[in-house]
Amino acid sequence: MGQLQLGYTTGYWSPWGPPTGVEDAIAEADRLGLHSIWSAESYGSDAISPLAWWGAATKTVKLGTSIIQLSARTPAMTAMTAMTIDHLSGGRFICGLGVSGPQVVEGWYGQSFRRPLARTREYIAIMRDIWARRGPVTAPGPQLPLPYAGGGGRPEPTGLGKPIKSNLRPVREDIPVYLGAEGPRNIALAAEICDGWLPLFYSPQHEDFYREALDAGFAVDGARHTRESFEVCATVPLIITDDVEGAADFLRPMYALYFGGMGAKGTNFHADVAIRMGYEAEVDRITDLYLEGRKDEAAALVPTSLVEQLALIGPREKIDHDLDAWRDSQVTTLLVGGDAATLRTVAELVLG
Repeated sequence: MGQLQLGYTTGYWSPWGPPTGVEDAIAEADRLGLHSIWSAESYGSDAISPLAWWGAATKTVKLGTSIIQLSARTPAMTAMTAMTIDHLSGGRFICGLGVSGPQVVEGWYGQSFRRPLARTREYIAIMRDIWARRGPVTAPGPQLPLPYAGGGGRPEPTGLGKPIKSNLRPVREDIPVYLGAEGPRNIALAAEICDGWLPLFYSPQHEDFYREALDAGFAVDGARHTRESFEVCATVPLIITDDVEGAADFLRPMYALYFGGMGAKGTNFHADVAIRMGYEAEVDRITDLYLEGRKDEAAALVPTSLVEQLALIGPREKIDHDLDAWRDSQVTTLLVGGDAATLRTVAELVLG
């Protein structure tokens, strides 16, 4: 693997608005020559508006979405947005996409979650056809046909729809697409049709699972990349402190939410990550408690060992030591949060 790179993630907004100090941290990321900055969305703030707002003050750092939720926008709208930001930034945009989960897709966006992999494949193909501007764009479907075809319980078309070619020439006809994915088939799809993978939870101590899933995608005829040219940008919580248990306590509620409260019991892609790492019994109990509304008790059961495999916590010397596993992994870029001072320290550790 090459030199490990560093990116900055702004993370999700709180109920009260954007994270404090984010403008200073982004300015520092640009000054330090970091690989990229990333915005996020769930079901509050969106990923595009802040990226455009904050990105306007940057000069060299790449601008990525981690992630745009597919069901929130049509592929044509996402393609238009990507072209727009790519123009405004001088070709620095990375289009990070993901399907989210059934609770958000069906409960918030009012869309079906069925066949997410097939939907992702069609979605990305349409975007790339729009950017290429070879002619008016059509798509056979069945999930995202262009022009609109109706059927499947949907209203009948007017018959007036026609194929359209974008009236904007993109800065780049092949804007990078990274996929947020956690399950093996979705990770393989990222390796097959995308330019990068955005793992939310990654453990460098469990490389075999990720390697096998990625290799399955690289092996498909017509895959866009080999391992050597593919990007893996992993979000890694990072807390520099002498109090390791205190840092773990700070992160436990977040992991309890994802492993115990995101999705129904037995249908939680996030929980599957921890289960594959050997924490099935703990995840079962965390889920039971979380779904009973006993969130504090659920958080208390998140093992410190699990936190330390997914995050970087502790004194500077410990983090420097723990970084060795990440340097030896398939990850090409670490995405970390924090203030400008934290970013400077991490840049010294990661970039030298």
